[in-house]
This record gives sequence, C-alpha cells and structure tokens, in this order.
Amino acid sequence: MKKLESSFKNMVIVLGCITIVAAGALGWINGLTAEPIRLAAIAKQEQAIRLVSPGYDNQPVQEKYELTDYEGNILTCFPIKKQGKILGVAIETFSMKGFNGEVRLMLGLRPDGVINNYEVLKQTETPGLGTQMTSWFKTEKNKQSILNKNPGKDKIWVAKDGGDIDAITAATITSRAFLDAVDRAYRAYMEHCGTVVDVVTTATIEEKEAQNEKE
Repeated sequence: MKKLESSFKNMVIVLGCITIVAAGALGWINGLTAEPIRLAAIAKQEQAIRLVSPGYDNQPVQEKYELTDYEGNILTCFPIKKQGKILGVAIETFSMKGFNGEVRLMLGLRPDGVINNYEVLKQTETPGLGTQMTSWFKTEKNKQSILNKNPGKDKIWVAKDGGDIDAITAATITSRAFLDAVDRAYRAYMEHCGTVVDVVTTATIEEKEAQNEKE
C-alpha cells in the first residue's frame, strides 16, 4: 500500500476521517445506552415514590403532572391513589442552597400537606456532615424529625433561625437547603390544591398580601 504523502491536506483528510468514525461510534454507543439509562431513572423514581408514599394501587409515574413553585420553577407531582381515592402526592423538589450546590428530594405529602416521608435523590454535601440528611430528618430524636408535621402549621426551619427543627450538627447550610426544598414542594402543592398558611402570622398568604396592599 502506497504511503500517503505527509502534507497538510492529507493530515486534514485523515483527521476528518478519524473524527467522523469517532462521532459515529459515540452516536452508536449513546443509542445503545440511552434507553437503559432512561429506564433506570424511572425505576429509581418509582422506588423513591414507594418509599415516601406506600400503599397505592395506581401508576403515579404515568399520571404525573407539573407544578410551578414560587420562583417559577417546574416541580413534578405524582398523585398517590388507592381504589381511586387520593392518599396524597409525591413531589420531586429541590434547593440550590446546599453547601455544595443542588439538593434534590422526593417528598411525600398527605392531602392536607402533612409530611409523610422523604427520600434524598441527589446531593453532593460533605461526607459525614451534610450527607446525614438522608436519615437525620426522619430520626425521632430531640427535634430532628419533620415526619407527620405540617409546614403550614409547624415551623419547619432550623432552630437557629427561630424554627422547630434541629439542624444537622456542623451542617446548618445543608439543613437550610433541605428544608428549603421541603417548603418549596409544600407551597407549590398547596397553592395548586388549597391555601398556603404563613405560620409566622397564622394568616393565609392571600390575606397577608391584601394586608400589605392596604399598608
């Protein structure tokens, strides 16, 4: 086989061929892995829903709908039903206020907004500190747990800020982010399905806004 002459033109042709082959190979691999990745994401989502809202007999993922939070972000809401009766919802929520960025949760709420359970979907917090959020706020010790509490009636923010919840030891920023994600989901759900209550003034948000307009 005749050896190609070493020239700029030939180098461009060879590099172009290599690029085309590499791009084709990457596209082929992406095509093979895209569906398994999608199915794995759905399976993880379904598992989280089961953990935060057990006992349903519908298909929450197929019946999901979108909610808009107070900042205009879209949250995904999964209705939880049994024999056609609404038991509550599971909401995928988030906060960008974590020590290392995004904290993402699946939060289970009953129809009246009471917290059923939660599951951490994504976090990159400090190992041994912020990572304790996976169980800290479920632990019935001191004032750690948020389970069976209603953000519209209970002060679901850290004690350091005047709330009723003990922050994770040495991880107050993470704790604030976690509870911000909880509050975001609660407000979005109740604004869609009911009335949000401002626990500081015990007035509804609508009443408070009307009062501010008068002032």
